[in-house]
Amino acid sequence: MNMEHEEKALKIYFIPYLAPGHMIPLCDIATLFASRHQNVTIITTPFNAQILSKSIPLNQNLRLHTVPFPSQEVGLPDGMESLSAATNPDNLVKIYQGTTLLRPPIEHFIEQNPPDCIVADFLFPWVDELANKLQIPRLSFNGFSIFAICAMESVKANSLYESSSYVIPDLPHSIAMNATPPKQMTELLGELLETVFKSKGIIINNFNELDGEEYIDHYEKTTGHKAWHLGPASLIRRTIQQKAERGEKSAVSLHKCLSWLNSKPDKSVLYICFGSLCHFQDKQLYEISCGIENSGHEFVWVVPEKKGKENETDEDKEKWLPKGFEERNIGKKGLIVRGWAPQVMILSHSAVGGFMTHCGWNSTVEAVSAGVPMITWPVHGEQFYNEKLITQVRGIGVEVGAAEWSTMGFGEREEVVGRECIEKAVRRMMDGGDEAEEIRRCAQELGDKANLAAQEGGSSYKNLTALIDDLKRSRDRKASGS
Repeated sequence: MNMEHEEKALKIYFIPYLAPGHMIPLCDIATLFASRHQNVTIITTPFNAQILSKSIPLNQNLRLHTVPFPSQEVGLPDGMESLSAATNPDNLVKIYQGTTLLRPPIEHFIEQNPPDCIVADFLFPWVDELANKLQIPRLSFNGFSIFAICAMESVKANSLYESSSYVIPDLPHSIAMNATPPKQMTELLGELLETVFKSKGIIINNFNELDGEEYIDHYEKTTGHKAWHLGPASLIRRTIQQKAERGEKSAVSLHKCLSWLNSKPDKSVLYICFGSLCHFQDKQLYEISCGIENSGHEFVWVVPEKKGKENETDEDKEKWLPKGFEERNIGKKGLIVRGWAPQVMILSHSAVGGFMTHCGWNSTVEAVSAGVPMITWPVHGEQFYNEKLITQVRGIGVEVGAAEWSTMGFGEREEVVGRECIEKAVRRMMDGGDEAEEIRRCAQELGDKANLAAQEGGSSYKNLTALIDDLKRSRDRKASGS
């Protein structure tokens, strides 16, 4: 690093929330800042630091600082430090409680070593108070798209909690919804967003062309708040190895996965994954297995880690897989991955022609970056809004027909999406009709735009340059006392 960069570098702290969907993109964004010669420190817990240290390029610009996770205080075993490690709602609550106890050690570190800027997940709203106390600019991150935030704000403002089908008012497009957001979730997100709007700006893991200038303008006009589109963050991973190492240790060997995909024709494989926090009941998994087998298409299906373990009896297995499913399909027509999959690597493989997804924002933007169209199956959080951006606004996916909006990814659901709906959606996407070809064309076009946005001279590259310059101006004004 030369002296010019050393003198001018910003000192920035990143505080990611302890869930893969929050941690992975924010750490990739931290890596982007470090790649522009800014001095970056990611503050996390020991177990998460172990995972991150394997997948981000730690160097003199990019460091990890750990604070202990209060496992004993909340009654958790050592090492259970991420929401994705929870195996039941009880553990989920305990991990959440643990994250709230991280405030004192993080505050102590920051007060002893103040930075030029703090970038914190919105699930740590107390950072607002700390930043104000230290007179440091704070940037917010929540892993949502601007489209989803605009939709949430409109639903909250118009109290649309009762109707099961409605059109979201006041948006640039007419967005028809077929599910009701849980009132409690909408109110909680609304409160958290109020704290976001007090920050210097929000960092978005997306690119201008996917959210659309019309939604960026709408957001800034209605909230008076600045949005910085710096993504897709996953595009910082360029090699197959870097893509495979993103996140937790994969449950399938890179060689096995690649060999299987390499043996398949282009765009012939359906990739099925519902993220790290969506856990379907056995009866829903059974319908998925019937639907994909009946469609006749090849697939890679990611299921929870506990499924198919050595101690799983035939009786237990037949609760979620039809008898003989593995003998008929696995190895020839399909792969089942139990646990964490190298998703970015899989989506970027030429054999993959569609992605059945829960519409979590990371999964969405990773699919868009790879030019892969989607079969949308939202479950909780802001996923139902993401579905509408994918299907109604950008035309890069088809809906499976999910209409039950849960408060979280665990627990019993009243509705089961049947095998007929699943088969129909898979065939619409994978059978190669006119509709599928148009969706595929739009997806490829957006994928090209995503990659251009991240390159030098692209919209996200320019946004990052502008943000760094803005933060430096703030720092220099503060230093001069003006």
